[in-house]
This record gives sequence, structure tokens and C-alpha cells, in this order.
Amino acid sequence: MRSSSFIRFTKVLLLGLGLSASLTAFAQYPNRPVTLVVPWGAGGGTDAVARFIGSLMEKDLGQPVNVVNRTGGSGVVGHSAIASAAPDGYTIGMITVEITMMHHQKLTELDPTSYTPIALVNLDPAGFQVRADSPYKTMSDVFAAVKANPGKFKASGTGQGGIWHLALAGMLSDAKIDPASVPWVPSNGAAPGLQDLAAGGVEFVPCSLPEARSLIEAGKVRSLAVMDERRAALFPNVPTLKEATGSGWATGAWRGIAGPKGLPKEIHARLEASVKKAYDSSEYKDFMAMRGFGTLWGNSEEFARFMAKGDTDMKAVMTAVGIAK
Repeated sequence: MRSSSFIRFTKVLLLGLGLSASLTAFAQYPNRPVTLVVPWGAGGGTDAVARFIGSLMEKDLGQPVNVVNRTGGSGVVGHSAIASAAPDGYTIGMITVEITMMHHQKLTELDPTSYTPIALVNLDPAGFQVRADSPYKTMSDVFAAVKANPGKFKASGTGQGGIWHLALAGMLSDAKIDPASVPWVPSNGAAPGLQDLAAGGVEFVPCSLPEARSLIEAGKVRSLAVMDERRAALFPNVPTLKEATGSGWATGAWRGIAGPKGLPKEIHARLEASVKKAYDSSEYKDFMAMRGFGTLWGNSEEFARFMAKGDTDMKAVMTAVGIAK
């Protein structure tokens, strides 16, 4: 009996010591550098936002936050690196809108539920651009022209099945217009698509206003609407799609911080608080305004709901255009 009691006492003691050690580890987090994985190339918008947030988090966490670009597979490589990391808070990443799209094309099994959402920090809604000398002055003009001349007008701004292609397809579907009415010309991003627009190669380019900013300010293209619930601070005179047509379709490119599934609650809370501090700083606001990027905060729960809705919307659009598998 005495031996049995001693064994039980020992187990409780060891359990207590283990819990104490675990709590101490959490209290000391982080005690070494944190890696912030970016699924896209150095020098791009996602890389720039990640590096700036990382620099602010570094000050708050008291440890280096090292940004590592893991590119390839249309975003699959980097997103996989984040999801497969040890759930200890030392590898996190900036996930992007593509995580709501890739699995519908069977590029990966990863989806928004493959992560511990930490915070949403950015949203750049799709705008709809035409040439400055285009005869179409409003979105209603565009819809009427497309309905009357299916197949006549071409659009570009990303690869086939990319976010801006799906922004266009979703907008047309919501307006009860066959997405195939506007053939898509694949491009390596918004910049070459906009150059093609200015040169007369295509008639429309749906992309974010920050991407179109230089050509809009140069007077070479015009934006007719922004696919969001509110007007963009960058170009407040551009109406929302709902104001322009009554359509409530809204989408865009977004960025957020996430970790692998199973992130301990204490570490999760510490990271969310650090990202919130960075997001609320005047430095972040000034940086995003200077770049023309939109800011949108969502805590971990809000970010999870935001991604779930986006995933549902993307599946519907990708099915409508025949690229969901």
C-alpha cells in the first residue's frame, strides 16, 4: 500500500514538474530567432509587407524575426513549409489568398484549416480598369457591352485561375453574365497585363488599385469600380461595385500571419498580440499608405471566418469557370 502511494505521489510530482517546465517555456517564449516564411519572391508586395511586420515584431518579441522566401509551385512550396513546421512558434508565415484557391485545383491538399490563424493584416480589393480613352465610362456601360458582344472583349492581369481572373469571373457571374463572355489572356501578373491594356492588347484589367496606381496617375488607365464594401482610401473617387451596379460581389488579394496547426495557446496569444501591436503602429500605417496597400485587421477568430468565406466563394467561382477539379 505504501509502495502504491509512493508511485502515485511520484507520478503527480513528475506531472507537476512537467507542467511547470512547460509553463516556464511559454513564459520565456521566444528565446531564440523566429522564422517568418513568405511563399512568394523577394521584392514583391507580400515580401515587403512581411519584412516590415517582421521588423516591428522583432522589436516587440526581443528576438530576430528572419524572413525566408520559399517560392515555387504557385505558392504551394511556401504554404507547405508553414503548415508542416513544428508547432512551437518558431516558424510562422504570411499566407495569402491563394490558400483558398490552390486546393480546388488539386495543386495541394492544404486549405485554410491547415493552419493556426494569427491575424489578417491586409486586403487589396480588386479594381476594374479600362484604358483612359475607353468609350466605357461606367461599369454599367461595360456590362451592357459585354452582354451585347460576348467574346469580343479580352481581359488580363494574372495567370489562368489567378485571383484577378477569378475576381472578373465572380463579378460577371454575380451579374448573371457568362464568365466566358470575356476571354482571359494569361499574364505574369498585373504589371504586364496593365501594359497590354495601355497598348490596346486587351480591354479590361481587374487588379488591385495599388498595382494600377502608376498608370492611373499617369492618365493612361481609368478605374471604374472597386470590388469592396467601401471605397479605397487611395482613390476615393472610384465607386464600389455595389454603388456602380448594385452587385455585392467583393474580393481581393489578402495577406495574414499564421502558424502550423496545434500552436500552443500561450504562444498563439503572444504572437497575435505582437502582430496587433505592429498593425496598430503609426509606422505600419505610414508604410502601407505610402505603398498604397489596404489595411484590414482580423484577429485569429475573425481571420478564420474570413478565410472560410473566401474559400467558399473561390470554389463557386472556380467551378463556374471550369477550373475546379
